[in-house]
Amino acid sequence: MYETERLEEPAARSESRLLLVEDDDGDALIVEDLLDLAGSDFEIVRARSLKQARDLLRRNRFGCVLLDLGLPDGQGLDVVHALLDEASDVAVICFTGLDDERSGAAAVAAGAQDYLVKGQVDGELLSRAIRYAMERRRAEEQSRQLYASEVRAGEYARLERGLLPLTQTRDPALGVTARYRPQAGDLLGADFYDVVEAPDGRVFVLIGGVAGHGPEEAALGVSLRVAWRALVMAGVDPNRLLPVLEDVLIRERRSDEIFVQATLCVIDADRLTAHLWLAAHLPPVLLDPVPTPLPGDPASLALGLLPPGAWRGRKITLPTRWRLLFYTDGLVEGSRGHGMPHELGVPGLLDLARSSRVISDDGADVVDDLLDRVQGAHGGELPDDVAVIAVQWPREFQ
Repeated sequence: MYETERLEEPAARSESRLLLVEDDDGDALIVEDLLDLAGSDFEIVRARSLKQARDLLRRNRFGCVLLDLGLPDGQGLDVVHALLDEASDVAVICFTGLDDERSGAAAVAAGAQDYLVKGQVDGELLSRAIRYAMERRRAEEQSRQLYASEVRAGEYARLERGLLPLTQTRDPALGVTARYRPQAGDLLGADFYDVVEAPDGRVFVLIGGVAGHGPEEAALGVSLRVAWRALVMAGVDPNRLLPVLEDVLIRERRSDEIFVQATLCVIDADRLTAHLWLAAHLPPVLLDPVPTPLPGDPASLALGLLPPGAWRGRKITLPTRWRLLFYTDGLVEGSRGHGMPHELGVPGLLDLARSSRVISDDGADVVDDLLDRVQGAHGGELPDDVAVIAVQWPREFQ
């Protein structure tokens, strides 16, 4: 018996359900008899027209469609295209007449998995063809998904390289360490950073993040990071960098709700002074002699909030030997410890930095140890992406 109405059921049931699209009652009965004789357990649902088949495909899941290429409301490849437009993930076997094998081959080229000639098929062949068609369709879908995943990963990798560039410094006595860890389960976040040494010896450091996650936010972060580097290389006054960067953000963002938090620091050529600008961002930490946050402007606004912000730089006096730790807020948003619901926060980060056994070692070791400690305190992958930069003078700190 044929069924023409069925509510959607789990995918496991759909593997044994066939949609027979055949307007001829005699041909439809032959198909049913062949499958019965072969001992198959396929459940057959019949449609007598292309329209009825498309309606059934909208409401139900099928493992395979047996499709007659000559229907009252469609002929040949038009039928195949219309059916695949409705359900591109279903396996399709086309039935052709004895004198029309060319149409069957064309149907396979158009996306069907196989074709059979009416009158030249027995039950075993038909049952085997259905199962092979479903396996081929499943393999095609897996290959498509793998290819899409590889393309997406490649696009993300290119975006990530734009967010996380090679730092540009020439001073051999200056040490720079950069690390990035994405949010758990994400390929890509929207944190960015850059370090550029100007011809006059000043070192410009930028770190920040676009509100949100995903490729659009990441692409915006890349645009801002590249714009910032171009401004630095063009010799723009440091006091103008954040206002111009905000202007770029406003022109490039897709929504007025998108904003950016950032830290800008300019380390003078003498390495004894620096100037710090904060745009609603956490201030860097001076690790030596005791881990301490640098003073910033607590009233600073994020980039992109209206009215446009005005950021005041603050002069910082540095010790003769120093290490500065710049980081995005993902580093302090994790849990403070197992079973403790409140977040780590800046005080918790300072505690971990003070207790680090490698606090006097190489900058890269310090950063890696601190990241591991933060993640260990959280008890697993951190809930947000994290970018960290450590800049130290001199490179050989001990």
